[in-house]
Amino acid sequence: MKAGVFGIGSALPDQVVTNADLAAYLDTTDAWIVRRTGIRERRHLNGTRTLTNLAVEACNAALADAGRDPAEVDHVIVSTLTPDRLMPGLAPGVADGIGANGAGAVDINAACAGFLFALDQAAALVESGRCKLVVVCGAEALSRITDRNDRGTAILFADGAAAVVVAGGDLEHGCSPFVLRSDGVHGDLLYADSDERLLRMEGQEVYRHAVERMAEATVEALTRARMSVDEIDLLVVHQANARIIEAAARRLGVPDEKVFINVDAVANTSSASIPLALHQAEREGRLKPGATVALAAFGAGFVWGAGVLSWKERVHAAA
Repeated sequence: MKAGVFGIGSALPDQVVTNADLAAYLDTTDAWIVRRTGIRERRHLNGTRTLTNLAVEACNAALADAGRDPAEVDHVIVSTLTPDRLMPGLAPGVADGIGANGAGAVDINAACAGFLFALDQAAALVESGRCKLVVVCGAEALSRITDRNDRGTAILFADGAAAVVVAGGDLEHGCSPFVLRSDGVHGDLLYADSDERLLRMEGQEVYRHAVERMAEATVEALTRARMSVDEIDLLVVHQANARIIEAAARRLGVPDEKVFINVDAVANTSSASIPLALHQAEREGRLKPGATVALAAFGAGFVWGAGVLSWKERVHAAA
């Protein structure tokens, strides 16, 4: 038995923050932001909803998409670095909110690579037989830890949530073994400390490491899956900014038509960015059942990873 992804859902805050909104008080312009990042707008929570609300909406949508009942959920894994409260974590409230009463529930924090770490963990739980159905959610409210007066970061970060349903089945590919790595030596290049609680970043250094590490990990993940770059139907990279995504794709030799980018509309939502992109790609018809999807992400720590999966592969799915 192999683990696969069988459903997806997402949720975004209602408040839209445009580049013009930021240019009204920052020394920047719409043209400058688009040229350097590809971002045109982002969503922020404004107090009318919580991050738990967004995560519950995304998880419910994913379960409905998969045709599964909340009572079937064995485990809920939420990747977040911006929970509603320091304690308890986000996951128990999400499990309660979707009606997965009694399910295991845990938060993990691997920054912008968190969704990949969570998805790999979910696949391992399913393939080991410890769980039959796991909901994985990336949920972030980065507006909570963004310095609104720092032009270098205020333009980048945003809020959102997206989730997938992971279950087992007699699958040909499913979720191939992921490549997950870390290098704590560079932790001071991107961080938010416990006193200031604001994101600080050395952008140029992060850019260089992100492109190199994601490309390397994707090549290794393809090797593990016994696939070539040519077999990728869609490359979905953490939506940090368009320049990083495009540079990583060039490094891998993936043509533009096989690269999905939605950072222009949602900005950098950290661990929510990959599932948000997957859901939008599916809605736009660029992601069909059985498609081979390569995923890659890089985040503070440094932590990074990549993996290959067959999208919503439907071969004798286990109950």
